[in-house]
Amino acid sequence: MLKLNWFYSLEVSQVDLYKAQSQRFSGTYESIVFERTAVVEQEHVDKIAALIRTFGREPYKIGDVISPLFGGLLGRILAFSGLEKTLQANILIENKAMADYVALLQQVGEDFGDELLTVLQHNLVDEDVHTAWFTERLADYILLDLKD
Repeated sequence: MLKLNWFYSLEVSQVDLYKAQSQRFSGTYESIVFERTAVVEQEHVDKIAALIRTFGREPYKIGDVISPLFGGLLGRILAFSGLEKTLQANILIENKAMADYVALLQQVGEDFGDELLTVLQHNLVDEDVHTAWFTERLADYILLDLKD
């Protein structure tokens, strides 16, 4: 249960991270991507909370209080460092999330059921897609910067 609450807190912070970045880059294509990424991360929050409840527990309240503050603050700080640094940090954050999902998937057995496995696998794929987009956009950004 501790691991699921870790993911709950992580995903809550990512929602606010990407919302803050979307606001900072308002009017850009990246803003729309950050906004959509926040929506996907909110789906992760909702699914993980539902999983925790299937085990007869509630998500830790600290995840609802500290994580949004941390995510929003980090999102604003990163965004003020510019798009390149923001994308680099997002890649690191998503890579950490993917590594944690892979580790949990390796620990989880059939005993926990298909629902848990499916949610974890789908969240992992989403994090991988986010990373791929951030990486591609970063490469484009660097190439554009080199041309100038």
